[in-house]
Amino acid sequence: MAAFWKKLGTTLRMIKFEHTLFALPFAFLGAVLAADGMPQLRQIIGITVAMVGARSAAMTFNRIADREIDAENPRTAGRELPSGKLSVRFAWAFFAASVALFLIAAYSLNWLTLALSPVALASIIGYSYAKRYTSFSHLFLGWALAIAPSAAWIAVRGSIDSEIPLLLSLLVLMWTAGFDVMYACQDYDFDRRAGLRSIPATFGIGRALWIARLFHVQAFVALLLLYGLSGLGWPALAGVIAVGILLIYQHLLVSAKDLSRMNAAFFTTNAFVSVILFLSFSAAVFVAR
Repeated sequence: MAAFWKKLGTTLRMIKFEHTLFALPFAFLGAVLAADGMPQLRQIIGITVAMVGARSAAMTFNRIADREIDAENPRTAGRELPSGKLSVRFAWAFFAASVALFLIAAYSLNWLTLALSPVALASIIGYSYAKRYTSFSHLFLGWALAIAPSAAWIAVRGSIDSEIPLLLSLLVLMWTAGFDVMYACQDYDFDRRAGLRSIPATFGIGRALWIARLFHVQAFVALLLLYGLSGLGWPALAGVIAVGILLIYQHLLVSAKDLSRMNAAFFTTNAFVSVILFLSFSAAVFVAR
């Protein structure tokens, strides 16, 4: 039994399960906005299972695809596959189980979620190879996460019948791309040596941080449009203001000459952004009702 729990813990570290906080609140927010209140219990369960399955599949495939690159990078050499803590065979089996879980959840929701599930899988898997071909791979990651709120909306309503989920997805896309550009600054030297493409490797750290700021400005504009279109009250406005402050704070933590506080900027701040928006906009929905 102890061996089982140890392997489970290692597997959860491989897929960075705690990063679910980045995307899951946005999926729940998409569901709440679609339902104009509390979604059905079966929808909540289906969305949660689909998100866990999709994200586990995406992270596992990324670790498999990048295992040789990770082994050469001092920052990632200790990851579970290059260090041998988990076998590639086990990772493939876990990936297959995660895909199956995602497809079962999509089937349980409605016909459109099932029909679009291959598109979602192709998006989350394709990101793993984007940095081999384009410096704007960060936008591919943003797209992979941005699927969640619109997918949750479809899970509840069975269609995209409003601009609201599209604006929420646009917000997630640009927000994700911005923080991924920041995070990639840590691998500037390695990416250039290895021939990998990223905005920092192409434009330098200083310009990359300005591009990240531009992405986050675009994300905030999408948030303002979402707030205006939704017509929600003061709790949502409080969330908009809080997220704006957090985005500014995130960029104050790092500079081209000092990336030492990147973990605080990346992990702590980003987890707060998604949770704050979920709580504030959801509260506004129930207050309006």
